[in-house]
Amino acid sequence: MTELLLLIAGLLGGAVNSLAGGGSFIVFPALLAVGVTPVIANASNTYAALPGYVSGAAGYWSGIVAHKHRLVVYSIVALIFGYVGAELLLVVSNAQFSLVVPWLMLFAVVLFIFGNRINAYAARRGGGRRGMKLLGTLLLMVFLALVCVYGGFFNAGLGFLTLAFLATAGISDIHAMNGLKMWIAAVVAVVAVGRFALSGSIDWYHGSIAMVGVTVGAYVAARNAHRFPRQAIRAGVIVYGIGMTAWFFWKAYFV
Repeated sequence: MTELLLLIAGLLGGAVNSLAGGGSFIVFPALLAVGVTPVIANASNTYAALPGYVSGAAGYWSGIVAHKHRLVVYSIVALIFGYVGAELLLVVSNAQFSLVVPWLMLFAVVLFIFGNRINAYAARRGGGRRGMKLLGTLLLMVFLALVCVYGGFFNAGLGFLTLAFLATAGISDIHAMNGLKMWIAAVVAVVAVGRFALSGSIDWYHGSIAMVGVTVGAYVAARNAHRFPRQAIRAGVIVYGIGMTAWFFWKAYFV
């Protein structure tokens, strides 16, 4: 029964990631529901999401190549600060993390709801600034560093934050943005999963079942995306995300 729950959660999470985003709202709570402790569930959720990031980056490779001059810097920042985020996760206890999770979920849900508006605003503020001065470049790298720390610590919402960064950096091609988003997320996830593995913080058994579901669900949904009403799915994810956030707050602060 536990395996079936995780497989179904993975399938749904992977499909939702392909169609609307927000799959971590399903997979992370499912890992908690089968008895995985909060910190390990979070690390295992990052592990389960990793193949999707890698395959996504491969699928958008032509868009990534158009900005290959950015890859080295972005990758270095993602490696360093993704590791910092993973290290931060490992120094908090399960009890402490349980108190933080509701706020992280709330932040991720807000990003999911308003992500498009945030990205549009960032694009208006950052688009076309090709000759940015040193201070502007440094501020952009600080922005990226904070995004990667967040991603190493808590996976949900990473995609929306990364898109906001890329829009601020002046990138407007959606294919390039999605490709670079997947690339940065993959680098963050690789270094985070590596650190979690070294510390024994991944539930390989339960995480692998979820990962199989996520990978299959993402592929099947991507192949049949035209059959699904994206706005309805997005609305469903928002309602579900709000409900799960309320549940996490209730469990952390009122039980």
